Amino acid sequence: MNDRLAALSDAGVAVWIDDVSRGRLSTGNLAELVADKQVVGVTSNPTIFAKAVGNADDYAEQNRDLAARGVDLEEAVRAITTYDIRWACDVLRPVYDRTDGVDGRVSLEVDPRLAKDTLKTVAEARALWWLVDRPNLFIKIPATREGISAITSALAEGISVNVTLIFALQRYREVMDAYMAGLEKAKENGLDLSRIGSVASFFVSRVDTEYDKRLDKIGTEEAKSLKGKAAIANARLAFEAYEEVFSSDRWKALAAAGAKPQRPLWASTSTKDPKMPDTIYVTELVTDGVVNTMPEATLEAFGDHGEVQGDSVRGRYDEARKLIADLEKLGIGYDEVVEQLEVEGVEKFEASWKELLDTVRAALEGGNKK
Repeated sequence: MNDRLAALSDAGVAVWIDDVSRGRLSTGNLAELVADKQVVGVTSNPTIFAKAVGNADDYAEQNRDLAARGVDLEEAVRAITTYDIRWACDVLRPVYDRTDGVDGRVSLEVDPRLAKDTLKTVAEARALWWLVDRPNLFIKIPATREGISAITSALAEGISVNVTLIFALQRYREVMDAYMAGLEKAKENGLDLSRIGSVASFFVSRVDTEYDKRLDKIGTEEAKSLKGKAAIANARLAFEAYEEVFSSDRWKALAAAGAKPQRPLWASTSTKDPKMPDTIYVTELVTDGVVNTMPEATLEAFGDHGEVQGDSVRGRYDEARKLIADLEKLGIGYDEVVEQLEVEGVEKFEASWKELLDTVRAALEGGNKK
């Protein structure tokens, strides 16, 4: 058992890994991470699947079968991704049972090209929920304006949701409102609220990437001194909002009916700037009741030299607010930055989805002989 990762888990941070592939499943690697590295959840996204399907022999047999059956491209992608996610759900099922459904979750994203279409997003969420058919599944829905309504609709039907691509504090509040609205409708529908789960994926490192690019253009000593700080400040303020919303009377009524909180999930926690510590987005965001989903490199780095130095979130809110205000004074508008990040986030996932489609198309056409 890894002592550093165990300390992180003991501090109340659920350790998830931001990667899934058939190779990781077939070799037993995911089961090993669960047994030895404190991993209690898995997330996926189009980028991860595009890389997995393009670089592995593990999909060749299924691709041949799909081609022989004449399955169309998009159904083939669903068949491939849901197979992996179903398998991962089975690996994590003991964790799900042990934690009464809090952890042991595996996330599968709806087609990001649907991010601006509420009805199609909900329809795809239903289809994926049915195809995987595991209680420990999370359907990932982007926190676009159109996605907010889809989140409520999916939850109202008992579909557990991982809300992804959250950058803005105001949008995060809308996500939390959508979660409670969904649960209220689920209750009206006679569903068991204790079986409906959700996390809110608040993206971290990309915030620093964008702010630091703008700070470099300003180039003053003051600007340089603020580099690498915006993302952590933004995440800490998100947790302040979480504490406020999930102590409200509205939430208490849902909790009394069996509902579980929608935990904040720190996503995009690998360090993009090589000058920064490689575990900074783990160490500086430790608090009880959150999830940190890490690429394997970050997981290994924290296991090797990461440190848990107590709660690094609660009580740091005024400091975080001042940091954002200082950036505003330099002419870097918060609203502009987070809106740009949301747009770019959807575009990047759409590009990765196209890459996944192209990879599977090549395999179905016999272009991939692996």
